[in-house]
Amino acid sequence: MRKDRVAAAVLAGMLWTGSAHAQQVDVGASPPPPETAQQPPETSSADTQRQPNTGAGRSPRNRQRDTSPSALTADTQNAPPPGLIGDWQEIRTRLGRRGIGLTARYASESGYNFAGGTRKLFRETGQFDVGTLLDLEKLIGLGGGAFQATVTWRRGYDLTQDAGLGTLQQVQEVYGRGQTMRVTQLWYEQKIGPAVEIKLGRTNPGEDFAVFSCHFMNLSFCGAQPGNLNGSYWQNWPIGQWGARVRVDLPRDFYVQTAAYEINPRNLENHFFIAHFKGATGVLVPVEGGWSRGGDDGHVGSYKIGGWIATEHGDDVFLDVNRRPIAITGMDPLRRDSRYGVYFTMQQQLTGESKDGKAMNGLSMFANVTQADRRTSVTDNQVALGLFYKGLVPHVPGDVLGIGVARTNVNGRVAAGQRLDPARPAVQGAEYAAEIYYSIHPADWLEMRPNLQYIHHPGGVAAADDVAVLGMKAAITL
Repeated sequence: MRKDRVAAAVLAGMLWTGSAHAQQVDVGASPPPPETAQQPPETSSADTQRQPNTGAGRSPRNRQRDTSPSALTADTQNAPPPGLIGDWQEIRTRLGRRGIGLTARYASESGYNFAGGTRKLFRETGQFDVGTLLDLEKLIGLGGGAFQATVTWRRGYDLTQDAGLGTLQQVQEVYGRGQTMRVTQLWYEQKIGPAVEIKLGRTNPGEDFAVFSCHFMNLSFCGAQPGNLNGSYWQNWPIGQWGARVRVDLPRDFYVQTAAYEINPRNLENHFFIAHFKGATGVLVPVEGGWSRGGDDGHVGSYKIGGWIATEHGDDVFLDVNRRPIAITGMDPLRRDSRYGVYFTMQQQLTGESKDGKAMNGLSMFANVTQADRRTSVTDNQVALGLFYKGLVPHVPGDVLGIGVARTNVNGRVAAGQRLDPARPAVQGAEYAAEIYYSIHPADWLEMRPNLQYIHHPGGVAAADDVAVLGMKAAITL
């Protein structure tokens, strides 16, 4: 505990120093170098569920693109570009020529609940990740091959729990899944011809299916939505699962893909391990088809529709083994043979300019909709909508205004069981979340995103006091 506080104080001091230095920078001076200014949108570095761009030479066409405009550091699912250390002694440049990319980043999320909860608190939590991406064509002559390894360490304190907010979705998305060090990625990817790509190893479904960024701090707007509703078997970052994926690119920018991921509760263990080879309880099989529009016409976008089935057994949320209400009998729940769901996600640039498949400025929108199995899912559907506006304030580097609203629904079958329980204090319905942030990128190695969250009916309880959180999402890249 003491070491954790010291680490937090040091990192907070680094953020404060970086901010003070940024205030002395002439924001109207020279623009960032071309390789930074043209990073694909998935290189925002406060995205805690994606690895930074390493400069190892992989083509953006091989990645699942997030077309939303973003700055370069505070998206906790994506990986940052080189930052504070930069290209010291041209080490990164020389390694990049050989196909070796290295990254390191600390992403921090701080919040204070000035309304709602059982007490008013300030809490900070964060993630440190280090990774390497190997371009195997440059390294050993294996054309179209890549290898990724990433270790993550999560630390800090959870405002949602400690302040008694009672929300369905965390107000600090980076907290959770065990405050521990773990191997998150250890996979090999190979292009086969011009259209087929395979991926094998330790990965997770949210890397490739229902892909969405983590520009916001509220979990309602972060990562692959199916994992927000069914995190016991669809395990988003930073969990690693054994998996295999195949993707086929079709004419006119369409694609289809499918995969198989091991479902293993041992992946959630709160201690360091590289991988487990026993304890599997089923297989998760997602399928997705999509279309993307890139280019320089100011209308980049992506549209994805998919579904999944999980062979792991699941407990019915309403019926017992005799198909009577659990709330009345108190018996063991009925076991279901499988679980499933469907989803749709889209992002579309509406105004402004684009380059190489990235919205450089202007207005963009997003929409994510997921429906999970009503037999076994406590929260069975989620809808999130929002807007990004990049370049709102001239000459402010990397500025993005983001606005999102979301609804997370408690399964009506769960609510029906709660109504039958006389000891139940309240019946749950839907939780409504909204967030607005403003992101700036005052230095190559620093991104800061002050934000304001408002949660109506936290926990889906209509009688609960609304929650309001003032937050700061920030990232330092090395």
